[in-house]
Amino acid sequence: MVGVGAVMRTNVAAPSPLADEGLGVGIAPALRARIAEAVESAFDEQIETTRRFSAIPSIRGAEGPAQDMMADLLRVRGYEVDDWPIRMEELQGLPDLGVIEHDVSRARSVVGTLRPARETGRSLILQGHCDVVPAGPLDMWTTPPFQPQVRDGWLYGRGAGDMKAGTIAALYAVDALRAAGLSLRGRLHFQSVIEEESTGIGALSTLQRGYRADAALLPEPTSRRFTNVCVGVLWFRLRVRGEPAHVAWASQGFNAIKAAYRLIHALEGLETGWNRRAATDPHYGGMANPVNFSPGIIAGGEWASSVPAWCDVDCRIAILPGWDLEECKREIVACVAEAAAGDAHLAASPPEVIWSGFLSHGYVLEGGEEVRAVMAAAHAAFGGEAMGDRHGTGLNDARFYNRYFGIPAFCYGPHAEKVHGFDERVELRSIRDSTKAIAVFIAAWCGVEQT
Repeated sequence: MVGVGAVMRTNVAAPSPLADEGLGVGIAPALRARIAEAVESAFDEQIETTRRFSAIPSIRGAEGPAQDMMADLLRVRGYEVDDWPIRMEELQGLPDLGVIEHDVSRARSVVGTLRPARETGRSLILQGHCDVVPAGPLDMWTTPPFQPQVRDGWLYGRGAGDMKAGTIAALYAVDALRAAGLSLRGRLHFQSVIEEESTGIGALSTLQRGYRADAALLPEPTSRRFTNVCVGVLWFRLRVRGEPAHVAWASQGFNAIKAAYRLIHALEGLETGWNRRAATDPHYGGMANPVNFSPGIIAGGEWASSVPAWCDVDCRIAILPGWDLEECKREIVACVAEAAAGDAHLAASPPEVIWSGFLSHGYVLEGGEEVRAVMAAAHAAFGGEAMGDRHGTGLNDARFYNRYFGIPAFCYGPHAEKVHGFDERVELRSIRDSTKAIAVFIAAWCGVEQT
């Protein structure tokens, strides 16, 4: 099915007569009011749909039920639905393809397409990821993570903020246009992907499938700011080998867990050095510590009374846009090797650095002046204050669309707190306002006409 939307429009029709000519990039006030009223009318239903979507524990490898729900939501709305299994052999050679160590035999992507009878406007991709990170110890949540609850103006639950509220907001934004009596003049692809949190293969699969558009909007939780810059990320595993011994004669062995901590300390030094380098970056120079290193998983040993003979530590570190990914990998390997060389046991049995997930460059939106102007106008209609920019210290899928395929891609979505933490939550008011702004952006970007 390669090529379903491969030709991007180059001759875009003149602005719709429904446009606000004063803004040049906006939608007439009366029409904005109709769209906003349509969002308000369906908002209770929208939050209930978000709650049901967030109730699905779609952690890595278990995203199927969430994709089933999304496919159903799209079909009932009349989208052409493409639901296909991801095959890793088809993705080989694509840029920034992460390292897959886990079972992806059940991995799927879902895309719904709306096509006008005659395509006279610009095309658009709306993409959300349905995968969520693990919840952690359940007893440390105020309420169960996969029993989402609305309290005091917030929706609580794992994945409610990152990013299921935004995905459903985009879906209901399109609904609002239809409810307002409007049809799109440009082709729209609504994409539900997986693996945004670990490799990016979901977004890559849609590009391999042939889906293209004149712009891509990812409704990530940006607190209604425009995210056009993000870091790259490297995942790697430290594999340390020790020498087992009975703990009564511990000095006769070599403790791999303790040795791993020494290597972690060395990598913290690398993190400090990279943040000093970041001080001159044009986007991150004014930010304290945009490069974050985290040893996120540790496992080792088999018996408390034995000196552990092995330890694996899974790590994550950021790299800034413009940094050479291969050179950064070499710096990590060199840092570990230098730390190991100072220890007789580690020098005799050198630790390994194994690449284990993300291998991704950083991203700066190129050629996005027009999409930003259109989004800023839509935001201003429901925001009050001017739309701010957000330079992400985490990763998102926008990097694939613009950096490698020339599609202007950005993130804009609701306000969330405690993302990846206990009691993750997303603000209802920001969902409402984001939905209205996204709807007006879609109308202005794709063009609309009266049904």
